[in-house]
Amino acid sequence: MAILLVLFIPRAASDPSFFVQILVYGLANGAIYALIALGYTMVYGIIELINFAHGDVFTLGAFVSLPLIGAFGLTEGQSASLGLYAALLVIAIIVMLILGGVNVLIERIAYRPLRHAPRLAPLITAVGMSFILEGAMYIWRGANNIHYPDFLPAGRISLGGSASIGYKDLIVIALAVVFVVVLTTFINRSKLGKAMRATAQDQDAAQLMGIDINRTIAATFFIGAILAGAGGIIFGLYFNTVRFDLGFQAGLFAFTAAVFGGIGNIQGAAIGGLFIGLVKAYSDGYFTSQLTDVWIFSILILVLVFRPTGLLGMRVPEK
Repeated sequence: MAILLVLFIPRAASDPSFFVQILVYGLANGAIYALIALGYTMVYGIIELINFAHGDVFTLGAFVSLPLIGAFGLTEGQSASLGLYAALLVIAIIVMLILGGVNVLIERIAYRPLRHAPRLAPLITAVGMSFILEGAMYIWRGANNIHYPDFLPAGRISLGGSASIGYKDLIVIALAVVFVVVLTTFINRSKLGKAMRATAQDQDAAQLMGIDINRTIAATFFIGAILAGAGGIIFGLYFNTVRFDLGFQAGLFAFTAAVFGGIGNIQGAAIGGLFIGLVKAYSDGYFTSQLTDVWIFSILILVLVFRPTGLLGMRVPEK
């Protein structure tokens, strides 16, 4: 990371407006990665499983929302109105509920029977579920990029010089902040959230205290899918294109974000998502997109080697 800073700081000093513009794009990208990373970190915090299918659930969110947009009669280019955004909100809720059911079904069929198996078995199963979802989306919509309707306002606010921030960017960042705050409050204050934290600390003790472990884990997968579904819709609205294998790279980047922030830690996942988004934006902007994967996965390796608990530290159960 120090090498990356040394390389682009002189360029940033020569063109501050471009630096600020890339910062805006990085924060918007990072907000989307943060939403995906939250699902990774929640599932790992409960059952210590890296759910590699989570990135494909994120992509499925965008795919499922497309026919619903048509069913609600929404067309690109129509004037912004309260009815338009109310319809988008209803579509988002429907998609999140559908994906929640899909993720619970995946947990019930693929992961629950292997809960007490050696760690490698559920990990391989998670990779297999990822391929199954990708294959289903490929059969459904094909291998080409699919246009996603643009319903977000296109205006921009000047930040000085040639730099500006779009209403799109502000909406994406604001939505990510809202989801992180709501999720944190839910985990810390609600009865189910306390059950999740107890299950994460000690499943046997939690069960002895009357907590339904299966229900709690299923709820964790459900909430993770809600976040992924929201992320998929936001990605589509922001970039206006989706593809069946979108979740592969996005999922790996989000996994890196979760590890960087401290997998198992919600705030850490959010910070990690923003960080990875910034790294990707500055690498694409100042160097070349072919180097982006090198930087990001180098960060993943360095974190795993030198600070495996991540930036904020993984929550270690008290035995």
